[in-house]
Amino acid sequence: MENKRVKKVFRSRISVLLLGLLLLIFIPTAIPIIKFMIISSLFIMGGTLLFIILLFSGMRYVILNNKLYVKILWCISIEKVDISSIIAVERSYNILSSPAASLKRLRIGFKKGKRCQYLLISPVKEMEFIEELKAVNPDINVNIPVKEGAWCIQDLDI
Repeated sequence: MENKRVKKVFRSRISVLLLGLLLLIFIPTAIPIIKFMIISSLFIMGGTLLFIILLFSGMRYVILNNKLYVKILWCISIEKVDISSIIAVERSYNILSSPAASLKRLRIGFKKGKRCQYLLISPVKEMEFIEELKAVNPDINVNIPVKEGAWCIQDLDI
């Protein structure tokens, strides 16, 4: 009989630094638009900002039936990984585009066919997330260094 597990949902960590960078992009472009009161441009910029906020707040990582689903906007699944194919979980600060709303990320390496691939994600409860993965696949190699110091405030690496 197949091992059925309970659905576990982990939301994405949201980085203050990443939000700050987005504001640095939006504010200089919004000032000339507001100055000339171009209404259509204000709607476009407001819609884009609202979409980014919804995207950041809607990222979820779901573990269900020995699979890891990466979802955006609460319901759209963009990636599905068989947990038994995961070989490693490591810390990453890679700035590549990924389904992670933070720069403090986990790099999940997995085999897909003959090739090794990876996925960058940033769950809030990292250790609980890793424990759930290891409950399904105890062979996962975990390399997450524990950091201490002034830069680590409430599990935030700034």
